Amino acid sequence: MIPVRLVLADDHEIMRVGLRSLLEGHINWSVVGEAIDGEEAVEMVLSLKPDVALLDIAMPKISGLEAARQILSQVPRTKILLLSAHDSTQVIADVLDSGAKGYVLKSDAARDLVAAVQALYSNQTFFTPKVADLVLSRHMKRVQDQADRHKKH
Repeated sequence: MIPVRLVLADDHEIMRVGLRSLLEGHINWSVVGEAIDGEEAVEMVLSLKPDVALLDIAMPKISGLEAARQILSQVPRTKILLLSAHDSTQVIADVLDSGAKGYVLKSDAARDLVAAVQALYSNQTFFTPKVADLVLSRHMKRVQDQADRHKKH
């Protein structure tokens, strides 16, 4: 099995400890860095160039969303998985707009985190069913809006 290098970023130590425990329990996965804010996460990813970066959305200095944008503009091969306690339509839209390929609710991390990392590492996306439904609804609304605009012309 190919080793997977990960960076974690969350301003809560207990969350980082829990994430690290879940991830390092998987054979050949290693957490190569931990950041406590968005700025440090960007610097760490630029320096370490991990395969996957797990970023909390709500962090000090810069958000996980902004950190994702900065990381992807400079290290596009690093896959971004965003974590949050919130699942509003606006948060999910912001996640998609950031360029992140995955989103996991913190409440679902114990169940979904390993599958999410595996998906991203395999160049796939990962969204929990609720998030996937919101993504699909958002896409279908865009398609309908485009169709409506074309009908008017």
